[in-house]
Amino acid sequence: MPLKQAEFETILDDACSLLTIESRREIFNTSALFENRVREVMRDLTADDPSITIDFCPHPQAFPDIAMGAFGVEVKFTLNDTWRSVANSVLETNRIEEVSKVYILFGKMGGTPEVRWGDYEKSVMHVRTSHVPRFEVEIGASDSLFELMGIVYDEFRKLPMHEKMEYIRVYARSRLKSGERLWWIEEDFNDGQHALPIQARLYTSLKTEEKNRMRAEAALLCPTIVQTKGVGVRHKYDDVVLYLLTYHGVICHQARDLFSAGSVANPANDDEGGVYIERALKLLEEEMLEAAQTMDDALFVEYWGESAPPEKRIERWLKKADGLATDWIPSERLFRE
Repeated sequence: MPLKQAEFETILDDACSLLTIESRREIFNTSALFENRVREVMRDLTADDPSITIDFCPHPQAFPDIAMGAFGVEVKFTLNDTWRSVANSVLETNRIEEVSKVYILFGKMGGTPEVRWGDYEKSVMHVRTSHVPRFEVEIGASDSLFELMGIVYDEFRKLPMHEKMEYIRVYARSRLKSGERLWWIEEDFNDGQHALPIQARLYTSLKTEEKNRMRAEAALLCPTIVQTKGVGVRHKYDDVVLYLLTYHGVICHQARDLFSAGSVANPANDDEGGVYIERALKLLEEEMLEAAQTMDDALFVEYWGESAPPEKRIERWLKKADGLATDWIPSERLFRE
């Protein structure tokens, strides 16, 4: 006999209790480790039900992450002390159709480690755009995005993309603050591929502290900036500019302003020469170390193509940078103290 909703939610309660105990003994360092452990726990808790088989090697873009008959579990993870995270694409291209009810199971490793679950529809509370529009989820969210848009999730997910975008545009306009503009309003949405955020700010208008934080994040995710010669050097800042645009809604007219201009590489104006990108990164070491400890693992998976534990991120960045630099060796000049 198939599991009933109340029975499945009891299983989620048990899974969260067990995973919370485990995480307080020793936190999970990566989303991959956590997601795999969730699969193991859910498998063990449903071992007596022969109708449930959990796939430990699903399609990497499958939604939700774990299918258990009519129920599905989307696994979220963060090393920060927050219950909020970027979630799946609005497109849901690889939706597992036999799943009719989706839940979020969220592992929060920052602060006091804890694992909680929530109803997916009630947990989606915002939509943002990066390479494609993506939902944001929050366990315990006060307002559901679908309630704000005036449509239930099960109806929204079945709409063609251009109709989904109509709902998102109306929602986006309602979120604008004074001085902000909705600057992506075109009707032709090419299969959901979009690279513009809902709100935008000019890089030149930011305070120095915010500029440095964003530059440090971008530098960590995009080690190609260390190139000074060779193929691709003309486009070495492309991902940096797009990161600022798609994740922070910040427009930078001149990529040179980020790392190569004298104002960031040689603020003392001492005319000592050297490699400007090296000098700029040296001045950002503290901010890059902070970014390495706090940025979500999902960003490294997206930009590096691999999961990276916080304590290994600078080491891996240096290895990548050494393979890209030509006139200097980053590991011999940076993060030496």
